[in-house]
Amino acid sequence: MTGSTIALRKAIHATLSADATLTALIGAGQVHDEAPREARPPYVTFGDPQTRDWSTTTDHGMEHFIVLNAWSAQRGSREALAIADRVRALIDDQPLMLDGHHLVSIRFVQLETRRENNARFTRASLRFRATTEPL
Repeated sequence: MTGSTIALRKAIHATLSADATLTALIGAGQVHDEAPREARPPYVTFGDPQTRDWSTTTDHGMEHFIVLNAWSAQRGSREALAIADRVRALIDDQPLMLDGHHLVSIRFVQLETRRENNARFTRASLRFRATTEPL
Protein backbone atom coordinates (compact mmCIF):
# COMPACT_ATOMS: atom_id res chain seq x y z
CA MET A 1 0.00 0.00 0.00
CA THR A 2 2.69 2.53 0.91
CA GLY A 3 4.71 1.79 -2.22
CA SER A 4 2.19 3.53 -4.44
CA THR A 5 1.98 6.50 -2.05
CA ILE A 6 5.76 6.89 -2.03
CA ALA A 7 5.94 6.55 -5.82
CA LEU A 8 3.21 9.19 -6.27
CA ARG A 9 4.87 11.64 -3.88
CA LYS A 10 8.24 11.08 -5.55
CA ALA A 11 6.76 11.81 -9.00
CA ILE A 12 5.02 14.95 -7.74
CA HIS A 13 8.20 16.17 -6.03
CA ALA A 14 10.24 15.61 -9.20
CA THR A 15 7.66 17.39 -11.36
CA LEU A 16 7.47 20.42 -9.09
CA SER A 17 11.24 20.63 -8.57
CA ALA A 18 11.97 20.50 -12.30
CA ASP A 19 9.66 23.37 -13.29
CA ALA A 20 11.43 26.64 -14.05
CA THR A 21 8.30 28.76 -13.55
CA LEU A 22 7.66 27.33 -10.08
CA THR A 23 11.35 27.69 -9.22
CA ALA A 24 11.14 31.38 -10.20
CA LEU A 25 8.26 31.77 -7.73
CA ILE A 26 9.74 29.89 -4.75
CA GLY A 27 13.45 29.40 -5.46
CA ALA A 28 15.50 26.28 -6.12
CA GLY A 29 15.23 23.43 -3.64
CA GLN A 30 12.08 24.81 -2.04
CA VAL A 31 9.84 21.75 -2.45
CA HIS A 32 9.91 19.77 0.82
CA ASP A 33 8.23 16.78 2.44
CA GLU A 34 8.38 18.94 5.55
CA ALA A 35 10.04 22.35 5.63
CA PRO A 36 13.42 22.35 7.38
CA ARG A 37 13.54 24.52 10.50
CA GLU A 38 15.67 27.17 8.80
CA ALA A 39 13.54 27.34 5.64
CA ARG A 40 11.98 30.70 4.83
CA PRO A 41 8.86 30.98 2.66
CA PRO A 42 8.00 30.87 -0.13
CA TYR A 43 8.09 27.09 -0.46
CA VAL A 44 5.88 24.06 -1.08
CA THR A 45 5.36 21.20 1.38
CA PHE A 46 3.45 17.94 1.33
CA GLY A 47 0.61 17.46 3.79
CA ASP A 48 -0.27 14.12 5.36
CA PRO A 49 -1.40 11.62 2.70
CA GLN A 50 -4.51 9.49 2.86
CA THR A 51 -4.53 6.22 0.96
CA ARG A 52 -7.21 3.56 0.73
CA ASP A 53 -7.99 0.43 -1.22
CA TRP A 54 -9.59 1.06 -4.59
CA SER A 55 -9.54 -2.53 -5.84
CA THR A 56 -12.24 -4.25 -7.81
CA THR A 57 -12.94 -7.97 -7.91
CA THR A 58 -10.52 -8.29 -10.83
CA ASP A 59 -7.96 -5.47 -10.43
CA HIS A 60 -5.92 -4.01 -7.58
CA GLY A 61 -5.75 -0.27 -7.07
CA MET A 62 -5.29 2.51 -4.54
CA GLU A 63 -7.03 5.84 -4.05
CA HIS A 64 -4.87 8.68 -2.74
CA PHE A 65 -5.67 12.08 -1.33
CA ILE A 66 -2.58 14.27 -1.57
CA VAL A 67 -2.30 17.73 -0.03
CA LEU A 68 0.29 20.24 -1.23
CA ASN A 69 0.80 23.43 0.77
CA ALA A 70 2.05 26.64 -0.82
CA TRP A 71 3.57 28.88 1.87
CA SER A 72 4.19 32.62 1.72
CA ALA A 73 5.46 35.20 4.22
CA GLN A 74 4.01 38.12 2.25
CA ARG A 75 0.99 40.03 3.47
CA GLY A 76 -2.22 38.87 1.84
CA SER A 77 -2.66 35.73 -0.19
CA ARG A 78 -1.44 36.82 -3.64
CA GLU A 79 1.94 35.02 -3.54
CA ALA A 80 0.53 31.83 -1.99
CA LEU A 81 -2.24 31.73 -4.60
CA ALA A 82 0.24 32.30 -7.47
CA ILE A 83 2.31 29.36 -6.22
CA ALA A 84 -0.85 27.26 -5.80
CA ASP A 85 -1.96 28.09 -9.36
CA ARG A 86 1.36 26.86 -10.75
CA VAL A 87 1.28 23.69 -8.63
CA ARG A 88 -2.24 22.96 -9.85
CA ALA A 89 -1.21 23.47 -13.50
CA LEU A 90 1.71 21.06 -13.06
CA ILE A 91 -0.22 18.28 -11.29
CA ASP A 92 -3.91 18.40 -12.24
CA ASP A 93 -4.76 15.73 -14.82
CA GLN A 94 -1.10 15.25 -15.79
CA PRO A 95 0.44 11.90 -16.84
CA LEU A 96 2.98 11.57 -14.02
CA MET A 97 5.36 8.60 -14.26
CA LEU A 98 5.42 6.44 -11.12
CA ASP A 99 7.98 3.79 -10.21
CA GLY A 100 6.25 0.39 -10.20
CA HIS A 101 2.75 1.80 -10.56
CA HIS A 102 0.43 3.23 -13.18
CA LEU A 103 -1.26 6.56 -12.48
CA VAL A 104 -4.87 6.14 -13.61
CA SER A 105 -5.77 9.75 -12.83
CA ILE A 106 -4.93 12.71 -10.66
CA ARG A 107 -7.42 15.53 -10.28
CA PHE A 108 -7.54 18.76 -8.32
CA VAL A 109 -10.32 18.65 -5.70
CA GLN A 110 -10.08 21.70 -3.42
CA LEU A 111 -8.16 24.87 -2.51
CA GLU A 112 -8.19 26.43 0.93
CA THR A 113 -6.20 29.43 2.18
CA ARG A 114 -5.52 30.42 5.76
CA ARG A 115 -3.26 32.62 7.85
CA GLU A 116 -0.84 30.74 10.10
CA ASN A 117 1.47 31.53 13.03
CA ASN A 118 -0.31 34.70 14.20
CA ALA A 119 -0.80 35.85 10.60
CA ARG A 120 2.95 35.72 9.80
CA PHE A 121 2.41 33.24 6.97
CA THR A 122 -0.25 32.43 4.40
CA ARG A 123 -0.83 28.81 3.44
CA ALA A 124 -2.73 27.76 0.33
CA SER A 125 -3.57 24.06 0.57
CA LEU A 126 -4.38 22.15 -2.59
CA ARG A 127 -6.04 18.75 -2.34
CA PHE A 128 -5.74 16.21 -5.16
CA ARG A 129 -7.38 12.82 -5.64
CA ALA A 130 -5.32 10.22 -7.46
CA THR A 131 -5.86 6.59 -8.35
CA THR A 132 -3.07 4.11 -9.03
CA GLU A 133 -2.65 0.51 -10.08
CA PRO A 134 0.40 -1.71 -9.68
CA LEU A 135 2.32 -2.59 -12.84
